[in-house]
Amino acid sequence: MRLSLPLAVFTAGITALALVGCSTTASTPEATSSEADGTITLYSGRDEVLVQPLIDMFEEQSGITVDVRYGNTAELGATLLEEGDRSPAQVFLAQDAGALGALSDAGLFATLPTETTDAVPAGFTSTDDTWVGVTGRARVIAYDSQKMSAADVPTSVDAFTEPEWSGRVAIAPTNASFQAFVTAYRVLNGEEAADQWVADLAANNPVIFDNNRAILAAVNDGVVDTGLLNHYYWYAQAAETGTENMRAQLSYPEAGDAGSIVNVTGAGVLTGAATDADALALVDFLVSAEAQQYFVDETFEYPLVAGIDAPAGLPALDSLVNPDLDLADLESLADTQALLAKHGLI
Repeated sequence: MRLSLPLAVFTAGITALALVGCSTTASTPEATSSEADGTITLYSGRDEVLVQPLIDMFEEQSGITVDVRYGNTAELGATLLEEGDRSPAQVFLAQDAGALGALSDAGLFATLPTETTDAVPAGFTSTDDTWVGVTGRARVIAYDSQKMSAADVPTSVDAFTEPEWSGRVAIAPTNASFQAFVTAYRVLNGEEAADQWVADLAANNPVIFDNNRAILAAVNDGVVDTGLLNHYYWYAQAAETGTENMRAQLSYPEAGDAGSIVNVTGAGVLTGAATDADALALVDFLVSAEAQQYFVDETFEYPLVAGIDAPAGLPALDSLVNPDLDLADLESLADTQALLAKHGLI
């Protein structure tokens, strides 16, 4: 088994906590916690270039200083597990529901007020109020429009294990979004089917990248024919270069396919900050109309709060939702990482 260090720590941490029977119940606001002092520490699993302008807006409006530690979601999840009650973090902003669910199960999140979690409809947030969804992101297939038409693109990710796609599919196995998608595959199709799909994909010479942005660049440059990524990377690049200049185009897998899931970013307050009003103020800001509009305008993600329209050109969010998938079921991230490691993808 080969695991990168952050992923190995995250996996081992979650497993260890499960073995010793750590509480899976979120702490109540009466737990030991920091108090509001005008400063909070945020661990952000979202890129600085995307999030920092929003943090600047929050600081200016609230007068609260936010110290941000940026990293990928898996790395920061591992760090939080290691730090436990000693963590300086008050808020965790993650790029996928799987990592949030895993930390919630480890008892690291405080329960949020219902007025915070009720801002987001059921299906796009936690089922126990330990974290709240912030934005939605759809899984898509990017394809090289100079080599194929939309009709040539499979409607299911299952096709990518066929010989005709050998060496033609780009993936980012260490990325949290890809891991959440594989977790969804396990949930929807069962462990045996997921094991076979990952084994067949790994044997079909996928082209490996570190992240979604690199996958899109490779498809757009004609380096690889197709790639699995989140929708908004394409819209962000198209806004910069012009839609007419995009060689890469997007195809949405058919509804119900594991490759078509809509995952969410989300935020939770760490147990040590359960009664820290500054920490809760930041989480409330992330689901405010102003922040939701920022995500629409600047990152092209789906807003989750009523009254904010999705970016132009996107399919209706309701048309992409899989009714058979509960995002709370994506918490078994450690099992997915073990599966990817078993077949040599991480």
